[in-house]
Amino acid sequence: MRLFGRKNGKVATNGEPATRNGSLSSKSSFKSAPNPKNGNGSTFTSPSLPDITLPAPPDPKVDPAAYLRSIYAVRERSRYVYNKAKRNQLNHFTVDLTKFNETASYVVSIINRDYKPDYHSIPPHGRWQHFEAGGRPRVDQLLASWPSSIDNQERTRRLIDLFVVSVVLDAGAGTKWSYKSKESGKVYRRSEGLAIASLEMFKAGCFSSHPSEPCQVDGTGLKRLGLEQLEKGLQVSETNPIAGLEGRAGLMSRLGDAMSNSAIFGSDGRPGGMLDYLLSHPSTQATSVPIITVPTLWNCLMSGLENLWPPTRTKIDGISLGDAWPCSSMPAGSLAQTWESIVPFHKLTQWLCYSLMVPMNKLLNIRFAGEELLTGLPEYRNGGLLVDTGLLTLKESDVKRGLAAFRNNSMLKGQQTVEVIPLFSTDDDVIVEWRAVTVGFLDELLLEVNGILGLRGTDQLTLAQMLEAGSWKGGRELAEVSRPNTKEPPILIMSDGTVF
Repeated sequence: MRLFGRKNGKVATNGEPATRNGSLSSKSSFKSAPNPKNGNGSTFTSPSLPDITLPAPPDPKVDPAAYLRSIYAVRERSRYVYNKAKRNQLNHFTVDLTKFNETASYVVSIINRDYKPDYHSIPPHGRWQHFEAGGRPRVDQLLASWPSSIDNQERTRRLIDLFVVSVVLDAGAGTKWSYKSKESGKVYRRSEGLAIASLEMFKAGCFSSHPSEPCQVDGTGLKRLGLEQLEKGLQVSETNPIAGLEGRAGLMSRLGDAMSNSAIFGSDGRPGGMLDYLLSHPSTQATSVPIITVPTLWNCLMSGLENLWPPTRTKIDGISLGDAWPCSSMPAGSLAQTWESIVPFHKLTQWLCYSLMVPMNKLLNIRFAGEELLTGLPEYRNGGLLVDTGLLTLKESDVKRGLAAFRNNSMLKGQQTVEVIPLFSTDDDVIVEWRAVTVGFLDELLLEVNGILGLRGTDQLTLAQMLEAGSWKGGRELAEVSRPNTKEPPILIMSDGTVF
């Protein structure tokens, strides 16, 4: 049964790959992607930035919760699963490495179609592009609508307000939901629909407690936004259902609670208050342009937004880890500690990092040191690309289990009943393994894609550019061709509106 795929080394404690075992096909140009240096006093260099010393990651033996919540842990822990994938030793997927070049070539074809030869014009992956669905520059139009008396710092705070709310709402919407723009009358779906819906709600003052200042987000406004208001704002109805409406409403309420952290979000309790926190942080360098380190931005988001996660999430010593899950492909046995079986992804926090860096750079020319620490986003478009190209194939026993779950779910009112696809909950070992291996393969694809394009040195695409122009877009387009009725990924994740 081949419905859900098409077929034709150990890790050191610092996360660096060990010597390869030679198990790859000689026909593949597959290379082992180097890890970015991960702190420990090392520095990242950039042709446009001075050398910046990044902090060392937390020691997992001393503080495993802090380590698993760090950006450093995402790539390091995922690499354990990825190394098993290279040896075709995953628990839930078979791996056909002969499909790797085909996958890379497909990504390159998407990039060339839309950007050749102006690869430098590819924007980094972020929420900004979703606001421009249909070719309309909505963010620029929003900025132009504000009076000139609003300075660039306040404009940036307002965009951070908007982007944070929009990203937090950006969980899978399902196949039946759509949003009709009140401004253009056009209909949008999925991430673009959620982006435009959140933008129009923002402009209408739905997230603000100050009628005279509709274009802002504050804690009081978020906590006033109840389920009915969110349902109305997103145009949800019995005939236009969205996945996880209650979960999204809960996230908005918890985001409102998080704004009480005045040290990060200021006395006004706005997401945009983090701008002042970041600019005044001791690690921020005020050279000709401000330079903020990615770990500083990361810790700001992880600490400031930690109460967003539902209380049922994975914990260590009573500390919620957020988007981090046990995985059977991780180290186990009598010598393994509890933390070693967990692989973190923190997809929402990474999506926020990618998204928030854009307006801070565009409006205030803020630069970020350590962007290399961020990984490819482990979500269903990037992961679906790997399945739809045949690089990964779900094993037969898991296909049967996922199809049984789909059938049970299809009996519920409003659920999908066409294009039968294996369905799993977010914490299922299939999904955790799939996400972990996606992180590793995206690193490898970046190397291969740059090689095929012939880009070297500072001309090379960044990971954020490849995500934007190639893998995420390519995963979506393959889904549209492979499953035209629903455009769903090859494996479904049961969404409660709180997982990304």
